[in-house]
Amino acid sequence: MLKYLRYLSVCLPAVILFACKSGEKLYNQGRYSAAVEAFVKKLQRRPQDETSLRLLPAAYEAAKDFYEGRAKQALASTNPLKWEDVKNEYRSMQALYNVIRSSPAANSVVKPKDYSAAIAASGENAAEVRYDRGIQLLEERNKAAARQAYDEFDAALRLSPNFRDAASLKEQAYQLGLVHVVVSEIDVRSSYFQFSADQFRDALVRNLEDRRINTFVRFYDERRVRGEKDFHPDQYMEMRFMDFMVGQTYVDRSQREVSKVIQVKGNKPDSTGKYPMVDITVKATIFVTRKTVESSGLLDYRIIDVNNDRILRQDRLPGSFTWQNQFGTFRGDERALSDADKGLIRGRDIPPPPPQDLFLELTRPIYDRLARDLQSFYSQY
Repeated sequence: MLKYLRYLSVCLPAVILFACKSGEKLYNQGRYSAAVEAFVKKLQRRPQDETSLRLLPAAYEAAKDFYEGRAKQALASTNPLKWEDVKNEYRSMQALYNVIRSSPAANSVVKPKDYSAAIAASGENAAEVRYDRGIQLLEERNKAAARQAYDEFDAALRLSPNFRDAASLKEQAYQLGLVHVVVSEIDVRSSYFQFSADQFRDALVRNLEDRRINTFVRFYDERRVRGEKDFHPDQYMEMRFMDFMVGQTYVDRSQREVSKVIQVKGNKPDSTGKYPMVDITVKATIFVTRKTVESSGLLDYRIIDVNNDRILRQDRLPGSFTWQNQFGTFRGDERALSDADKGLIRGRDIPPPPPQDLFLELTRPIYDRLARDLQSFYSQY
């Protein structure tokens, strides 16, 4: 314990001295804002630190001149969003105000300027610029401009919460900028698989809704919006399965010879009267039946602009699924069989899954590819 106290008595002054010199070094480098923070931290530990008390006022004035100078430069610029730059400079100064106010010793030598009113005023001015830009974009009455207007009103609210009626205009811009996409029923050219195709479509619509791949794109099941007079879709996604084949069965039969050298007890005794172990070769023939059921298909999809019937995107996506089962019998010496051979012999002839299950399996890779394609396509909105 005594050794530890001696260590502190040597190291602690060195740490304090280093911290002081760090603040002084920052000041000499012209990094006045960082120097202010370093001096204040030092005064929080040592309120009577001579170097910090002496240099802090000069560091603060230099930092204030720097940020206020940048604010004036921003105001003199032609940048339409200059008030946002002005607000950022004032916020930097307010951060120093808060740092100095946290230390009574620092407050005794510096009376920092409170920029909260200036921040609020510049925020109001910045929000007004964004607000006016949003109004101009809304007047264009098209979806692309409405989406930009949404961003402008959102920026206005972040700069000045509750600014005028920006919140309601933001919602108005959102509704105007929405792209409504109706997902069609799927044509499979076979009523037998229609239920499975409906499951495919239902899962796709749910997935697209849950992913929220774009703020301004919404997907709708055609069955749920059909007949709604006030609903006017912007795009229509048409899908149909083509060239699909479900449950094509192939049977392959083969045989192979297997053998193994094993040790058995011999028939002749040795000189001691014991029967020694001898090596013999045992053989068997394995008969294998392999049943393969293949399913494959193509999904053709098109995204159509409802207003002008223009095809925005189209593609064909392949999918396949192979189900396989094999089993076997043998003739000969069972001792020749490996563990894998015995597992094959224990197998049995089982029927393949129902055609609808096979259809769902072949659509899985199609579904994943389609979801990725749509996410990529709609990310541009």
